Amino acid sequence: MRSEPIHEAYSFVCLRCGHAWEGAYDIRHVRDAAGRLRAAYYVRGGLRVPSPLTANTCRVCGGHRVRILRPGRVDAARTGAAAPRPR
Repeated sequence: MRSEPIHEAYSFVCLRCGHAWEGAYDIRHVRDAAGRLRAAYYVRGGLRVPSPLTANTCRVCGGHRVRILRPGRVDAARTGAAAPRPR
């Protein structure tokens, strides 16, 4: 059984070159007949992709040392606006 997708957004920064970007994903969960989670996978642009939390590569330098930030951090930095503080 598939459940409705969960929409998640992340901000990323490469610790090698400083490039920053944001990405939005649909997380789809597949459950068995008893409702136990069997698998979860990420979808972006209609295509299944590796989890951005475990397999991420900088598109600029190819570096694999990528830090994950709260969503909106990159766009806030680009516009000069302060990102919302956690509560």
